[in-house]
Amino acid sequence: MNRSVFITIIYLLLGVGLIGQNKSKIIEIRKAGSSSQNESLFPGANILLKDKDTRVNLFHEGALIISDKAFFYSKSNFFRAEGNIVFTQGDSLKMTCFNLEYDGSLKKAKAWGNVILKRPDMSLNTDTLYLDRINQIGYYNTFGKIIDSVTTLTSNKGALFMNENKYRFTSNVKINSSKYTVKSDRLDYFTEVDNAYLYGPTNIVGDDYRIYCERGFYDMNNEKGNFQKNGKINYDGKIIYGDSLYFEKSKEYASATNRVKIKDTLNNSIIYGHYGEVFKAKDSAIITKRAVALNIIENDSLFIHADTLIATGPQEKRILRGFYDVRFLKSDLKGKSDSLFLDQQTGNIELIKRPLTKKEIQLFTEEDKNKRNPILWFGDSQMTGDQIFLLSELRTKKLDSLKIIGDAFIVEKDSISNDGYNQIKGGLLNGDFIDGKLNNIEVIKNTQVIYYLYSDEDNKLIGINKTICSSIDMLMRNNEISDITFNIDPNGEVLPEKEIDVNERILKGFVWRLNEKPNKMEDLFSKKDIKLILPRIYGIEIPINFNDEFQIQ
Repeated sequence: MNRSVFITIIYLLLGVGLIGQNKSKIIEIRKAGSSSQNESLFPGANILLKDKDTRVNLFHEGALIISDKAFFYSKSNFFRAEGNIVFTQGDSLKMTCFNLEYDGSLKKAKAWGNVILKRPDMSLNTDTLYLDRINQIGYYNTFGKIIDSVTTLTSNKGALFMNENKYRFTSNVKINSSKYTVKSDRLDYFTEVDNAYLYGPTNIVGDDYRIYCERGFYDMNNEKGNFQKNGKINYDGKIIYGDSLYFEKSKEYASATNRVKIKDTLNNSIIYGHYGEVFKAKDSAIITKRAVALNIIENDSLFIHADTLIATGPQEKRILRGFYDVRFLKSDLKGKSDSLFLDQQTGNIELIKRPLTKKEIQLFTEEDKNKRNPILWFGDSQMTGDQIFLLSELRTKKLDSLKIIGDAFIVEKDSISNDGYNQIKGGLLNGDFIDGKLNNIEVIKNTQVIYYLYSDEDNKLIGINKTICSSIDMLMRNNEISDITFNIDPNGEVLPEKEIDVNERILKGFVWRLNEKPNKMEDLFSKKDIKLILPRIYGIEIPINFNDEFQIQ
């Protein structure tokens, strides 16, 4: 009888005898070239060796282990194998390595030395791999490389959940595909659906986007996902921040919820709010819920608030639109309107009022209508009209000119009298700026003036000037009227204060709107804005014992 066959029969019989003594099946020795013992060096071990024609074959509950040499400890149901090891488990798993230890009672194995594990959908290469056959888990604490049909994954630590088609990576994770790269500290990757759950600092880089988050979900096949915890998306020059972000490559779309910031690096502008969307194909962004846009004009910050802000167009043709309850704030300029239009290409800012309904046109007084008009404050000077235009010089980014079309109205609280107001009214207003400061103003078409005059010596009131003329020119100093020139047949007079009835001291349509003036950031928001309750962001929870499940004993 062949010696190898004889040894196989002896250990098969031995295995049968031990099955009844232990709940775990004994490891079977199916083939070996030879067997020997060395109690001084390997007490209790059967030393199994290959010969020219036969390699060592060990079998345990569906797993076949082939090696050049094995030390089998029958009493502890354990062996250590060496040399060109092949570990197979049916058709689902094949592993090769140089060294392997296997505990038949626990059904656990440790493989080391150029470990290569292959399954139908992937292959893994690492230095040391631990297998838990009961739970169908493999894990490693050395650099590992996994290759599947479309991606290459590397990490310093990882685990394979074979029943769930899931990988878990916990250190220096890198995923490379033809469409993107992923770098992360910790993630779970499900192979069948090509989804990743991100649990640590993660960078995802596609051909025209970059995503960072510390918690999130990413569908790698479709390049879409949601991201939380310090998340940001750099989408073709627009950087989107928020408590929760969503991204979908195929639709060229991204959105953000809560504490949102959209930064346009090309136009040096930022929009804030609590909900925002970016449409790459249309080169546009929309933001709502306490929305504020920050633009730089003459090296000063211009803050614009509206219920909804929409930015569209490429860098050289950028347009910002604000809809409903527009309020804006700059160090020397404040304003309000129903809507706003800012053209980056021309430097034009247009303030627009909501059109009156037919009923409002019939019922509204001139004062009511003026309350609806856009309004500007330069210092203490209040200016209103049907339409207001501000133009900036493109090269210097400084304000260049001002135009008010229809019902132009300038009001200043008189600095000395208690209830006096300087007022100028006309059909059209043109103004210009010098070094960003309002300098000269021209008002034309049926111009009316009420102005308080004081003596230069003692600042005593001389009288109240009431004049009608075709046009006037005003000189502004420090955003206040310093001089007025009446043009083309002025008709008026200066009357003592006591000779002018209180009701005659204001022009028709006069309204003082100081209570609407935004003086600080908080004033940009309505009561509705302030009471806004942000939705709760649940996000992706880290699995229990994420870092402790695979500590090597």
